[in-house]
Amino acid sequence: MKSFSIQEINDVLKGKIVGTLCSQITAPEQLDLATINQISFIGTKKYEKQWSTSNASAAIVNEDISIEPGENKAFIKVKNAELAMAQLLNLFAPEAPKFDFEVHPNATIDDSVILGKGSKIGAGCYLGPNVTIGKNVTIYPNVTILDHSIIGDNSIVWSGVVVRERCQIGSDCIIHPNATIGADGFGFRVCHEKGLVKIPQIGNVIIGNSVEIGANSCIDRGKFSSTIVGDGCKIDNLVQIGHNSKMGRFCIMAGHSGLAGSVTLGDGVVIGGSASIKDHTTIGSGATVGAGSGVTCDVPEGKVVLGYPAVAVKDALRQWAILKQLVNDTRK
Repeated sequence: MKSFSIQEINDVLKGKIVGTLCSQITAPEQLDLATINQISFIGTKKYEKQWSTSNASAAIVNEDISIEPGENKAFIKVKNAELAMAQLLNLFAPEAPKFDFEVHPNATIDDSVILGKGSKIGAGCYLGPNVTIGKNVTIYPNVTILDHSIIGDNSIVWSGVVVRERCQIGSDCIIHPNATIGADGFGFRVCHEKGLVKIPQIGNVIIGNSVEIGANSCIDRGKFSSTIVGDGCKIDNLVQIGHNSKMGRFCIMAGHSGLAGSVTLGDGVVIGGSASIKDHTTIGSGATVGAGSGVTCDVPEGKVVLGYPAVAVKDALRQWAILKQLVNDTRK
């Protein structure tokens, strides 16, 4: 089990120690569950009052905290406690699953595959013709990567992922279990003689660098060209991205949200959980879509929208207040 002194932890966080703690820190934990010799964090002032009842021996705190750690306890003061906690979790993180073979003998790898130095391929994987894998890529067991696809350096692909043909994944990406990259887009047309006729989807998916895609999420291939996910985007579990959608850089999509076909997101767009975006809609850079909202028209840069259909957040709150008042009036 890993353990560190308060000074060793601060050497990583580069903060300021307040108080005295001689014992080793054995684990991080949230305030209300922490026990002695564990470290927690206080991200905002509203949690300061919980410190008096917490059994944690130490906490990472913001510089503006107004309480003292107490006897035989210590704070590490930093500029941003939440970012520092991320560093702490990396310090205590257990080792990743180990590979007995760099390329497992039960993996099926076409002779034409280009495999970069230091890359690892788990049991049961299939890599098709002309696949290119960069350096130091980790592909866990039972991953399928089909013909002519590319995965960049230092990326991690977890078990059950399927990467369809001709798709491209950048460097330093993390693809979580059972995500599907490059399935056919949802394209059908009504034909009186045949019912629904499938429209072929002949494009691909291009994913930038430092992208994270959550478990069971799906990114459909483009009908003509590419569905694009820009550098630094973070996609939660169970997210749907429709064909020919284009995401800018550093966008966030929370769980159960979805983009219909040909949606365009600017840079830094935030999509809340279970929000849905209508096809051929554009959401400008820096805009936020509240959880559970339904966007049916374009959203300008920097705007916050909420509701179904989504409107400016102030308008949505005003509508809800009026509706609540009407309901109350009918009950009188």
